[in-house]
Amino acid sequence: MPYRIEYSPDEEPVIVSRKGRPVAALVSIKNADWEMASLSTNPWFLALIQRSRKRQEREGGISSEEMRSRLGLPGKGLTPRSSRRLRKRRRG
Repeated sequence: MPYRIEYSPDEEPVIVSRKGRPVAALVSIKNADWEMASLSTNPWFLALIQRSRKRQEREGGISSEEMRSRLGLPGKGLTPRSSRRLRKRRRG
């Protein structure tokens, strides 16, 4: 059975259809890496993300700043090295 490919020059997905129904889409991964492209279509990973979002809605969450604090990591935008320099300056 022949397939039909609809091409769009403006980087929209390329649709592959069979009997007039879409069966696949080719999308550009120009601004992505292989891992992102692979995970974005992985059913197990997508289910994990969905469960995590539902749990966060139900139970709430914590900010990234709070997580950094709990883990003893520097604040946003600071590298461990610059964070140490700031602590040394404050002490003395």
